[in-house]
Amino acid sequence: MTSNQDWQDILWGGHTGWSITETLNWLLTTGRTLTDPAVFLKELGDKLTKAHAKVARIRITLNTIDPEIRASVYTWWRDRDEIDVFTPPHGIENTPSYKGSPIEEARSNCRIVHHRLTDGLPEDAHIVLQELYSQGITDYVVFPIQFTDNTVSTFIIASDDPKGLSKSDLNKWEALLLYLLPVLEVFSARNTIRSLLNTYVGPSTGQKILKGIIKRGDSELIECALWYSDLRNFTVLTESLSTETMLQLLNAYFEVVTNAVTQRGGEVLRFIGDAMLIVFTADELGSIKQACQAALQAAIDAYTQLQILNKELSAENMPQLSFGIGLNEGKVIYGNVGSLSRLDFTVMGPAVNRTARLEALTKKLSVDLLLTEEFAHYISEPTHYLGSFTVRGVPEPLQVHTLQQCTQNK
Repeated sequence: MTSNQDWQDILWGGHTGWSITETLNWLLTTGRTLTDPAVFLKELGDKLTKAHAKVARIRITLNTIDPEIRASVYTWWRDRDEIDVFTPPHGIENTPSYKGSPIEEARSNCRIVHHRLTDGLPEDAHIVLQELYSQGITDYVVFPIQFTDNTVSTFIIASDDPKGLSKSDLNKWEALLLYLLPVLEVFSARNTIRSLLNTYVGPSTGQKILKGIIKRGDSELIECALWYSDLRNFTVLTESLSTETMLQLLNAYFEVVTNAVTQRGGEVLRFIGDAMLIVFTADELGSIKQACQAALQAAIDAYTQLQILNKELSAENMPQLSFGIGLNEGKVIYGNVGSLSRLDFTVMGPAVNRTARLEALTKKLSVDLLLTEEFAHYISEPTHYLGSFTVRGVPEPLQVHTLQQCTQNK
């Protein structure tokens, strides 16, 4: 049990030269209001440096739920201005840098792991300790952080003081961590929420939801380029392939399109079976002309990447993939629809209906890319007019174009 004298030493420094008092004052006032973990860590490190804490490096690892990354890792160095941010992928727990490391030991056993290096490096030292020792680190401590959901992250300090860390130093770090823990749990929860929203509804929509646009009927009118695409012969592929192979092909197709779209500033709003509804908003891209141009370039990119993918599939004796795209532009309602307790954040309006009907025409006309006349008006590439077509549910015929290069390639 910590005595009153120990707590006085922890808070005010006693004879050890540094205290956590000013850091705690900052943490309980300004520090807890910060929303960016990197900014928070930078200010925390600066406060501890001013307090003369024996610390050369601080690293915080926050676990997250994300389809691509395992965690977010933030590192502060005393002599560097910027915070290093690293997002290790899934599978890092199977690499030599993690297996057998102090971090794995701390997380697996949920206990503090302390390596004092003032007397040199042990012969069997892990590669992490070898790297730190080569950088002049004399003491290394991994504190496990167990949150209320029983997940375990880590808070790690490294010192380059020639004498290493004293018992008093360690007591201060443990005391400080008691106050840091709830703040770090908030950061971890925010990271997870943001990651899940980005994954399932997209970053722009996710930000709107986080800002409180969550009631049925919350919506706005936006101007955008609209994309609707559909995989060819999906039913035939489903009936003829195993579930595993079908999912592999479907995910490959989705990845090609999603990468092309997001790199051009678009956002996938919905996966509808093998179809995709995508928007490129004028607000995000500067103008409706730039939104349409970005959508068209994304379509060209997607078809280019699909050719590369098909070569790989052919080499594996897998079916080739093809898909149709309808591109349109217009003003749509962007917001929440559904029941009181179950909502979908999407776009609605005549322009959306026409985009879907336009994509359906790609099969009838055997042309992979179709544009409405309104969309064609905003792009710089030459187009070829295909004619006027009546489609289901739309009162006026659609004036349909395709890229001139598409007709030349047929």
